[in-house]
Amino acid sequence: MNHDLHNNIKCSRAISPVSGGANDTASVSQIIDTAGYNGLEFVIALGSLADADATFTVLVEDGDNASLTDNAAVADTELVGTEAGASFVFSADDTVKKIGYLGAKRYVRLTITPANNTGAWLHSAVAIQRGASKAPVA
Repeated sequence: MNHDLHNNIKCSRAISPVSGGANDTASVSQIIDTAGYNGLEFVIALGSLADADATFTVLVEDGDNASLTDNAAVADTELVGTEAGASFVFSADDTVKKIGYLGAKRYVRLTITPANNTGAWLHSAVAIQRGASKAPVA
């Protein structure tokens, strides 16, 4: 049981399944508390992306304040993968993107910002935390 995935990760809702509007309004995740875990992975699930030329930029921010009033963009050295690699364009229908966080700050969030978007975009995100200090994880 000590080495299986199921009992050693915590999965949390980051962004509930949603149809983003036909505009450039950002989709901001829940703030994830990383206390008691060694790493965090955001998994972004995409559905239909209706626009024909939109781009979607991913940003990961962290901080020590529970409300992230001290938020700052995460340094590339504290990410697994890149924000550019997790970002996507209109043709990425029905794909999954991911980006990991290994930084030292306690609180983390994900933001997806569309540009030139005039159509609905279906998306959600899950935060998967690994390396639990106490297992099994409920």
